[in-house]
Amino acid sequence: MNRYPVWKYVILVVALLVGVLYTLPNFFGEAPAVQVSSAKATIKVDEALLQRVQAALDAAGVKPDILRLEGSSVRARFDAPDTQLKAKDAIQKALIPDPADPTYIVALNLVSRSPAWLAALHAAPMYLGLDLRGGVHFMLQVDMQAALTKKAESYAGDIRSALRDKNIRHGGISRDGQTIELRVRDQATETAARNLIADQFADLQTASVPDGAEFKLRVGIKPEATRRVQEQALKQNITTLHNRINELGVAEPVIQQQGLDRIVVQLPGVQDTAKAKDILGRTATLEVRLVDEGTEARAAEMGNAPVPFGDEKYLDRNNQAVIVKKQVILTGENLTDAQPGFDSQTQEPTVNLTLDAKGSRIFKDITRDNIGKRMAIVLFEKGKGEVVTAPVIRGEIGGGRVQISGRMTTMEANDTSLLLRAGSLAAPMEIIEEYTIGPSLGADNISRGISSVVWGMVAIAVFMCFYYMLFGVFSTVALGVNVLMLIAILSMLQATLTLPGIAAMALALGVAIDSNVLINERIREELREGASAQMAIHTGYERAWATILDSNVTTLIAGLALLAFGSGPVRGFAVVHCIGILTSMFSAVFFSRGLVNLWYGRQKKLKSVAIGQVWKPDNGTAVVTSN
Repeated sequence: MNRYPVWKYVILVVALLVGVLYTLPNFFGEAPAVQVSSAKATIKVDEALLQRVQAALDAAGVKPDILRLEGSSVRARFDAPDTQLKAKDAIQKALIPDPADPTYIVALNLVSRSPAWLAALHAAPMYLGLDLRGGVHFMLQVDMQAALTKKAESYAGDIRSALRDKNIRHGGISRDGQTIELRVRDQATETAARNLIADQFADLQTASVPDGAEFKLRVGIKPEATRRVQEQALKQNITTLHNRINELGVAEPVIQQQGLDRIVVQLPGVQDTAKAKDILGRTATLEVRLVDEGTEARAAEMGNAPVPFGDEKYLDRNNQAVIVKKQVILTGENLTDAQPGFDSQTQEPTVNLTLDAKGSRIFKDITRDNIGKRMAIVLFEKGKGEVVTAPVIRGEIGGGRVQISGRMTTMEANDTSLLLRAGSLAAPMEIIEEYTIGPSLGADNISRGISSVVWGMVAIAVFMCFYYMLFGVFSTVALGVNVLMLIAILSMLQATLTLPGIAAMALALGVAIDSNVLINERIREELREGASAQMAIHTGYERAWATILDSNVTTLIAGLALLAFGSGPVRGFAVVHCIGILTSMFSAVFFSRGLVNLWYGRQKKLKSVAIGQVWKPDNGTAVVTSN
């Protein structure tokens, strides 16, 4: 009756082992480290950079605990902050000869002290939030007026092209802030221009304004389109910030919208505030230009002649000079997507670009008129341009789909497509709020939070063992397993633990022990009614399950609502709360019953159980049952 089959005990043992394995990394703490990543989109982080970092540390007499290549950065772990600072200076001196034009980002960071065998099993500690780990907090104000002005400038160029295509003559197009002014000479031309704008530009609205003998159309962006431009600008800025912050190697950065025009950025564990501000303030733009194939340009590429008038000189990823014309054909605004792929005929790696309608028209004309010439894609960061790729135009390209190929590896195709997709900020931003939380304050918060959970658990264990005797011990062990499973799942999911999360963990203890109280009282109730010990245990667990399920499901619904509609600290609380409910149902019902079955299930003639006092109201006497 009260026996588990072997496979259930196997599940319990496996769950315990997995829980212990993935909980362990959280007890090793963090060590100071130096992280080296690329400061320019065309600079690679590979084994060669790892060897250069190793050589720089050896020359400075600094020995790292661990030095390895992780993703797109090189990380060196040290035993003390003083060694960390010395290592940073040595690496910067070796890798960045010109501080005004850095090719790499050398940042201070914190990494886990977990041993290599745990890392090999992908067992990593939970991420800690800003309030526990320390770090920097920024509030960024997005200049929405600049985004609208930029959009209006784009519309002015599109209207000019559309009027030229339809052969509608006008007296000039100018822009006054976010309003476009179109001058025409007669009523018929005004009507034709208004109809054209209405047909091709659904997001624009027009109004006629008297202007002496001439006619003037004032074109503005509709209110609903204005809101859409602002929302898109905010989303693009958030995406770009994500791409940039990845260079700092921040674990679980918080980047979220606040209000209509503000973005909150929290970088836990970042010690170098100046470097974080530098990364957030970077600007990147993409331009497509033609390569000058003339004799003078060839000589300039070899360094034997000055750059011809109307041209500019940039370096490609192989540090080779490329002379390009100053005229910009397309910008990153005309690019809607970039994906890596393979040529269907040669099977060579390619980059497949998708252009918007305006970009498609321009690109078709340019490729038709420049077959056999090279076209350079130039990426600008901090005012310095670098040629990402310079393919040869093989033929006219229409339809808005462009394929770039030629002597690229699969990795280079992936990198190039990522660079082209990253784009730039849709609108400028400024930091309006900034503060730093030191590691010591975060450590104090962790200490106080852990103490509250531990002492709460001790108080619950003392009460349960005193009031329910051996069944209280079973409940306490199940409670410990609940905490173990909760921490293990948070670590496996790489969730971020914050102070509200610790509060939710303390709440999870109360929810978990409440289930055991229901079970124990049900068993007592069955004993009061005269059921045998084995039958009381069986019936108590069976009848308590429905009540436990109902109470936990309703609590879970509230937690899911917090998770869906909350943000920031509320969301951090909700994550731990929901996972805690699920682990409490496993530990309080499945695991605790396994312990009870293991202890009592094999006793065929069980007369009593150690569950404290069982009051029998029929004769008014109390019976203390013990094992």
